[in-house]
Amino acid sequence: MTVARGPNIKELPKQAALPDSLKGKVLIKLGDNITTDHITPAGTWLKYRSNVPKYSESVFSQIDAKFHEKAKAAGGGFVLGGENYGQGSSREHAALCPMYLGIKAIIAKSFARIHKDNLVNFGILPLTFENPADYESIDDGDELELPGLRQALTSSETVTLKNVTKGREYKLRHGYSPRQIETILAGGTLNYTTAARA
Repeated sequence: MTVARGPNIKELPKQAALPDSLKGKVLIKLGDNITTDHITPAGTWLKYRSNVPKYSESVFSQIDAKFHEKAKAAGGGFVLGGENYGQGSSREHAALCPMYLGIKAIIAKSFARIHKDNLVNFGILPLTFENPADYESIDDGDELELPGLRQALTSSETVTLKNVTKGREYKLRHGYSPRQIETILAGGTLNYTTAARA
């Protein structure tokens, strides 16, 4: 069956299943209280809600106007945040658009609850520092790796983060429910639901 779409309506992007290891650079280092409006602004951008490729150009545009270009050029990567990342409006595009840009994980000191759930739903890992002071030792542009993810998520409350640039390791907590773990492993709720119905 063919679905008729207008010029400003694009197919919903999907995430791949979680690989055993994630690698990439820190694409942006943010402070505390980053809102979903910082991530995907409202206003005139809302007319692109059904056009994720276009709306993704707005991601962090109030902080770094070229962020979407940097993310695409790097093939995705990581976002570093402070306390209360993702507060404010519960808009799903604040997770959907970063997923489209290849964001693999958001590593923060803490998350707003609804945004954390939205990140899981779209297959992005929200992870918190076991030691919040570790945030200070990671910089924009550092090369990071999350090895052995699938095993760690199913057997532990923590995962290991390697800072390849600095030669350091950190422990991160995920705090996912069993269903959220299955969702993350599948690459998001859409994949998880499709597999469950197969």
